Amino acid sequence: MEQAHALAAIAEGTTSPNPRVGCVIVNAAGEVVGAGFHRAPGSPHAEAAALAQAGERARGATAYVNLEPCAHHGRTPPCADHLIESGVRRVVASMVDPNPRVDGRGFQRLRDAGIEVEVGLLEEEARRLNEAFCLAHEKGRPLVTLKAGASLDGMLSAQAGVSQWITGPLARAFAHRLRMRHDAVLVGAGTVRADDPSLTVRLPGVEAHRLRAVIAPRLDLDPRAKLFQGESAAPVLLYTRESEVETGRERFEGLATVIGLPAAGDGLDLRRLLEDLLSRQVMSVLVEGGGATVARFLEAGLADRMALFQAPLLIGSDGGTPLVDGQAVSRPAAGWRMTDTRRIALGPDLLTLGRLVQGEE
Repeated sequence: MEQAHALAAIAEGTTSPNPRVGCVIVNAAGEVVGAGFHRAPGSPHAEAAALAQAGERARGATAYVNLEPCAHHGRTPPCADHLIESGVRRVVASMVDPNPRVDGRGFQRLRDAGIEVEVGLLEEEARRLNEAFCLAHEKGRPLVTLKAGASLDGMLSAQAGVSQWITGPLARAFAHRLRMRHDAVLVGAGTVRADDPSLTVRLPGVEAHRLRAVIAPRLDLDPRAKLFQGESAAPVLLYTRESEVETGRERFEGLATVIGLPAAGDGLDLRRLLEDLLSRQVMSVLVEGGGATVARFLEAGLADRMALFQAPLLIGSDGGTPLVDGQAVSRPAAGWRMTDTRRIALGPDLLTLGRLVQGEE
């Protein structure tokens, strides 16, 4: 099963909106006779790839797979049918597929065909492997990761919004890897005005076009910004107030898709925004700020994970931009806490990755 998980992990950033899946076929003598993984939407599923390699040697064997085999027709035939036709004796899976189109139906089809089914081996690891896929089907919205590069005193910028560069080149390269791992990159209009970013994935040897989204309630953006003028094939979505849509579509015609959302205070309804992204098959979003945007996702309870890059630098708070530019909580215990953390040294900078929970667990 660990081999199946490792195979699934190879396809990082290429399978969405499908999950990452690996499969290993082992014969009665304990020999691996087939292995495969799902590479991209429309390509063979992991089970089909592994069975094609195994051929007749799959008869009487055990299939190890990190996710329940599908039982419905999509771009490819059902994997449960492939397994039945192959003559495997046993299927061991890490977890049930949370997609309502599957959700136990694959296992039932296998059992009805007389195949022994075991579920739950390395389930926690399997959920982490497909965290965005699971959350999207269970909560009806994409997974949200907050990403920020800050000083030791928690500042995103110096005076007048100057932020280039707080972190070093290794941290910035890893930030591009985070963009590659997510289906969309999102910022607030203030970040576009201050930094004029392109929000593209720029990694040597990697071609990845991620959807780019901007929260702009007043649509106060310059159509000449890099975001709209680059040669990237990645589409741009502008989320604004419903009253701004008609004018915005005229100003940004051919440059971006303008989408109206209900207002929420002086911002927009973020849950509706995430639901719209999910309808566009976005399963994960990397929110790159700035401070007010980070604060709004936290306050709305819509932030799942954080990637915090910290530089060994002190900036000072007067005139700069804080990491969370919003109302402070009433007491420290009510704040947002990072759990399940991992820390990675990137030259002089430190990256902390973790899950976000509010209050004491």
